[in-house]
Amino acid sequence: MADEQGLDLVEISPNANPPVCKIMDYKKFLYEQKKREKALKSKATKVVVKEIRFGPQTDDHDYEFKKKHAIKFLKDGAKLKAFVFFKGRSIVFKEQGQILLLRLAQDLEEFGKVEQMPKLEGKRMIMFIAPKKNK
Repeated sequence: MADEQGLDLVEISPNANPPVCKIMDYKKFLYEQKKREKALKSKATKVVVKEIRFGPQTDDHDYEFKKKHAIKFLKDGAKLKAFVFFKGRSIVFKEQGQILLLRLAQDLEEFGKVEQMPKLEGKRMIMFIAPKKNK
C-alpha cells in the first residue's frame, strides 16, 4: 500500500503484537519535527547577566549613576551581578563593601529580589539580583 501511494512504511512500536506500522512521508515528518523543536527553542527565555562593578569606597554620585543602570537592566529582564572589587590592601574594607551591596539590594527591592547575598570570593564580593516578574 505504501509503494502504491509513494510513501514510506514506518514502524511505530516494534514490541507490540502484531507490530504497529504507519504509512507516512518520513522526510516530511522529520521536517515538521525539526520545525516544532526550533519553535520551542526560540520561545525559551535566554538569561542575560549584566555586571556592575563597585570599589569599596564608591562615592554617592557614582553609586546613584550605577544604580540607575542597575534599574534599567532589571526592567529589561536581565539578571544583575553586582560586585565590589578589592584592589591591593583595600581588602581590609570588607565591611564597607558588604554595606554597599546591601544598600544596593535595599534600593533595588521593588525592581528585583536578591538571589545570592553578598559573598566574598577571592578579591571580589559578589551579589546576584534577579528581576521581579512583570504582571
